[in-house]
Amino acid sequence: MANIWARILVGAVTILVAVGYKNYRDLSAPGKRPDLDNQEYWGPTLKEPYRENKAILPFDISVKPEVIEDLVSQLRRPLKAQAPLEGVGFKYGFNANELAKVVKYWRDTYLAKWSEREQYLKKLDHYQTEIQGLKIHFIHAKPKQVKGQKPKKVLPLLLMHGWPGTVREFYDFIPLLTTPSDKSDYVFEVIAPSLPGYGWSQGSSKTGFGVAQVAVVMRNLMLRVGFDKFLVQGGDWGSLIGSNVASLFPENVLGYHSNMCGNNSPMGQLRLLLASFFPSWYVDSQYADFYKGLGHLFGTIMEEMGYAHIQASKPDTIGNALIDNPTGLASYILEKFSTWTNTEFRLLPDGGLTKKFTYDQLLDNVMIYYVTNSITTSMRLYSESMVASQFALAVDSVPILAKAGCARFAHEITHVPDSVLANKFPNLVHSSHHRDGGHFPAFELPQQLYDDFVSFVQKANFF
Repeated sequence: MANIWARILVGAVTILVAVGYKNYRDLSAPGKRPDLDNQEYWGPTLKEPYRENKAILPFDISVKPEVIEDLVSQLRRPLKAQAPLEGVGFKYGFNANELAKVVKYWRDTYLAKWSEREQYLKKLDHYQTEIQGLKIHFIHAKPKQVKGQKPKKVLPLLLMHGWPGTVREFYDFIPLLTTPSDKSDYVFEVIAPSLPGYGWSQGSSKTGFGVAQVAVVMRNLMLRVGFDKFLVQGGDWGSLIGSNVASLFPENVLGYHSNMCGNNSPMGQLRLLLASFFPSWYVDSQYADFYKGLGHLFGTIMEEMGYAHIQASKPDTIGNALIDNPTGLASYILEKFSTWTNTEFRLLPDGGLTKKFTYDQLLDNVMIYYVTNSITTSMRLYSESMVASQFALAVDSVPILAKAGCARFAHEITHVPDSVLANKFPNLVHSSHHRDGGHFPAFELPQQLYDDFVSFVQKANFF
């Protein structure tokens, strides 16, 4: 009898191992690139067949004086925000006392020198072209060469921001990329678009325009400006869209660098779960403090990701509340530049806003959303990306074959270890950990991000 039960047990274990191995192989199997329409039209419905205007034209970002006058008038209205609870800092969101200071500075100082700020925003070359029915704005910064020095090799770079950022994040980063440096054999020709629906780029008129479809538009933009081989760099949505560009178009992407690398494939999620329970198997001990496990991640989602839920489900509701509401818009956007720069800033009465940024920098970013009326269309990217039809494309399971580099800045909301990234990034040639910085390194620490990026490029040795 004992032998029978032993055989049954061995058989059961064998079946479980076989099933487990099959499931593991299924999870490990690389996904196939989905068949997307690379010319799908996303503009408003037309009466006549669509004919794309392929012209690339200089774009004037000037703001009409009456818009500024109206903004000043709105900011003169008494601020009726409720007084914050005692001692809460930014834990309940944007502290009303700090908001009063921001509004006063915005109205009395910033807008009094608006012509100066506008000229600053114009210092880079702005262009617009039409891609798949959408008018896409982008900055095109060409590299410099220094007389008397050996010319540097030029690499095209697609540089992408996220939410609630804009191209303003890159104004100190781009000059580093386009100026020859002793740290690199390369110099970069930068294309920095406003994502569709952000700033001066037109948003989609149709549903279904998620990260994969935005990736197609971004790749087509690079082809439009003359680059069929290029690098990609981004954080936040720029990281996710860039990952899609690299997965969908390996023939175009030379390399991928991000300050927010992730792996949302089934295998990536399994490894992330295992890393939470068995961290020593997956995490280098010297960087253990960067990886806080699923419990911390769940807590962060509950405390800090409510905005993502409403933007993924009812973006127009919150968008409508912020239209013609500059004080609300500033509060909603700038709260992220406090918490996402360092979660400890929540404890401070001023949110630590000016520890890393100036009011001018922060308000430049808010102004781009305000003068273009793009807050609603920017938030729709959440609702169009966090849906079953987007997940069904399974782009997350398609490996990035290009050489990749991942930079981690200490105060980013969450980090993913190399071991979890492995199946998504089989050619990860650069991995770094920085003891400073948060979610917006191009804005906060441009030199540090530049050094990390060129370190990746040097290791990748593209030519």
